[in-house]
Amino acid sequence: MTLLPVPTTAIIVVAAGSGTRLGASAPKAFVGIDELSVLRHALNGVFAASPAQVIVVVPDGHQGDAETELRAAAGDRADLGRVVVGGETRQASVAAGLHALWGDITTVLVHDAARALTPPAQIDAVAAAVAPTSGVIPALPVVNTLKRVAGADVVEAVDRSELVAAQTPQGFPRDLLEAAYAAAGASGAEYTDDAALFAAAGHQVSHVTGSPLAFKITVPADLERARQLLSRSDRVAASIPRVGVGTDVHAYGGEGDLWLAGLEWPGEPALSGHSDGDAVSHAIVDALLGAAGLGDIGEHFGTSHPEYAGAHGAVFLARTREILAEAGFAIGSVSVQLQANRPRFSTRRAEAQTALSAALGAPVSVTATTTDGLGFTGRGEGVAVTAVALVLPGSAGAPSTLEQ
Repeated sequence: MTLLPVPTTAIIVVAAGSGTRLGASAPKAFVGIDELSVLRHALNGVFAASPAQVIVVVPDGHQGDAETELRAAAGDRADLGRVVVGGETRQASVAAGLHALWGDITTVLVHDAARALTPPAQIDAVAAAVAPTSGVIPALPVVNTLKRVAGADVVEAVDRSELVAAQTPQGFPRDLLEAAYAAAGASGAEYTDDAALFAAAGHQVSHVTGSPLAFKITVPADLERARQLLSRSDRVAASIPRVGVGTDVHAYGGEGDLWLAGLEWPGEPALSGHSDGDAVSHAIVDALLGAAGLGDIGEHFGTSHPEYAGAHGAVFLARTREILAEAGFAIGSVSVQLQANRPRFSTRRAEAQTALSAALGAPVSVTATTTDGLGFTGRGEGVAVTAVALVLPGSAGAPSTLEQ
């Protein structure tokens, strides 16, 4: 078991609401946004922030479900989490969370699970802004025109420059928050959020900039908004091009004629290797596999694969193209630089680029240089190659998401 440092910050995740306005048959926190619940998305954000004790407050009877969600989100931080049963009101639920705090905790954040898409950076920003004598909330400027009304009549406009929309988590020094909750409990007063309760006890509350993603899921339209945002995020992530770098070196000393960049070079000394020693093709393979996160050339074509002994580079390239297609990637382009004293590459550059491009079904450019007599390439002992590949996520049989 990994021993984690004991944190001094705790996050109480309030997930005890019934979700009546959401129109769901289950408590709001356990309603699915996509394949994950509201609570799971909220906890993913919490555990992506800086380490803290995490207390999840849920309705009685849902402790087991909450424990499952907590452990799935926490990973190796599971020892920092705990599930407790909430009360009849939000205020009573937060009070239950306060009773579960560890002794080392000095800063408490109170977070609504219904704000399921809250960025981890917002959680960390609130924690960092808590002062010994004041609390802090994340907030957004009010952008809509506001009116004060009396029945059906509009009485006057409200100056929105003095207003903000409060979000969570809201952060407080532990000792003052516990004292404020004790005072509220003694008086029987109920407050709309923790900042109001804290301020009613005579303490200062400041604010930091919130995030539009930290909206509260309350009604079905909010749930649909969250689903659309997550779907859009998935599409964007799936469409981001990936870049890989591959290198290969081979010494002269093989049998027969040289094979390089997909071409045979009669009269030139061959390169040694398990296959034909085509360092250009091999560097391209590594760059493509690396970009797609599919291993490396040794895994797919190494000595444990005797069927590729003596195979030419075009075979490697064609099979690599298939491997990427099977994984849902299309090849965008490849750029290669060859370092060698021989062969004289410029005379067959266009031919080599055509052969390599045909094998991959994507444009390949090749440049060649010498090292002014330096290193093993400069001494004429072999060749060195660097390749950079761009791959595009997306079905091989359909346009990539960038093209749709």
